[in-house]
Amino acid sequence: LPLALTGLAMQAWLTMDGLDFAAIGFLTLIGVPYTFKFLWAPLMDRVDLPLLGRRRGWVVFTQALLALALFTLADVSPKFALPLFAALGVGVAFVSASQDIVVDAYRVDLLPARERGIGASLFVMGYRIAMILSGGVALIWTDAVDGSGMTWPAVYRLSAAGPASVVQFMPMNTRCLSRAAFSDRVHPDTHPRGADIDRHACQAVPPMSHRAFLWLV
Repeated sequence: LPLALTGLAMQAWLTMDGLDFAAIGFLTLIGVPYTFKFLWAPLMDRVDLPLLGRRRGWVVFTQALLALALFTLADVSPKFALPLFAALGVGVAFVSASQDIVVDAYRVDLLPARERGIGASLFVMGYRIAMILSGGVALIWTDAVDGSGMTWPAVYRLSAAGPASVVQFMPMNTRCLSRAAFSDRVHPDTHPRGADIDRHACQAVPPMSHRAFLWLV
């Protein structure tokens, strides 16, 4: 979802606000964090966040930051506060790239080897659907003639409601969280039983809670 909001949708917003092509071209660099996310991926793989464990903790944290950043971005005019707008755009891209890191890792930890192919396929399908919504459908919403005539700030606020709703409906079962946190803290590479420890911990809680979590994200 945020990828198109910092790409195609943002370029359309800047064009409608009358910014020159040089400024629009410069702001395409907002997406650079997606290229260099490998630099901080090891840090996210090793640092645990409290309560929800390593994987879920980072997913919840980045979802909350995404919602906050998109809501804030919607309240900034690129025409009158371009540097602040650009900084917030980079922040959205950075948090979104960070979430890509942890969701990929969580999917690999959770799914057995035979299910990782279909898991990756479903992830890409969801990614493409989100791109259509935040890229193509957003342009229809802002069309004053054939669309809904929404403003771009309203579109970004509506897009921010998605990450906010995911954070609100996270599974909060205490037993599940404690098991998941234990699973996250024991890294497969450092445990004598390897990756089996993650699957055994997941089997100790209702199995749909983790899978539903991935679907929700």
